[in-house]
Amino acid sequence: MDALQWEDVVARRIPAAQRRSDFINAAVEVIAIHGIEGATTRRIAEQAQANLALLHYCYDSKEDLFADVYEFVAGKFREVLTASDPHSDLMATARQLLRGVMEFYLESASFTAAALELISWAGRQHGNRGIEVYDQALETARAVLRGASSDHPVEPEIINQIAYVIAALADGFALNWFTYGDRSAATEQMDISISVLDSWLAARLGTAPVEL
Repeated sequence: MDALQWEDVVARRIPAAQRRSDFINAAVEVIAIHGIEGATTRRIAEQAQANLALLHYCYDSKEDLFADVYEFVAGKFREVLTASDPHSDLMATARQLLRGVMEFYLESASFTAAALELISWAGRQHGNRGIEVYDQALETARAVLRGASSDHPVEPEIINQIAYVIAALADGFALNWFTYGDRSAATEQMDISISVLDSWLAARLGTAPVEL
């Protein structure tokens, strides 16, 4: 048995779910570096340290793999937003949601690059995958915000507006971080973005802005 055959035997002993997870993570890394068009199955298999046959054993097609990649991205946004919930009042919750997403972007450069590429590519292809990712992230943010305002309910439109502002500020931060890759500047821009959110919330909710 040659080395390639032995690798294939060993790899097949790893649960399929784990292997699919490996390929999804590898696809994110490859997309971050090469973009959608350059994310070939061969590159993804190499990134996952697996042979190409194993990738095709786990996925019937590249489209099936990318469907899981989109779901992974949407799930990661849900996970980050939920984990950022401070279980506090509306204003504190809004600013922590924004900070949580920006901190995740800062520490996950490959994810940031891949998410931007996936969403923009889906838009260019007139597909709804990117819209679904965005919609799911917004709905998670709205759910967390609704929970924070349960003791002092606000109009649904205000919740929608807060979620939109958080998304807009986070998107701007992500694009700047992706473009320049300057960690020191990005750290300062996080504080600026949060101060912008605080000022907007103060004006919208009629409360005093939080001092940084």
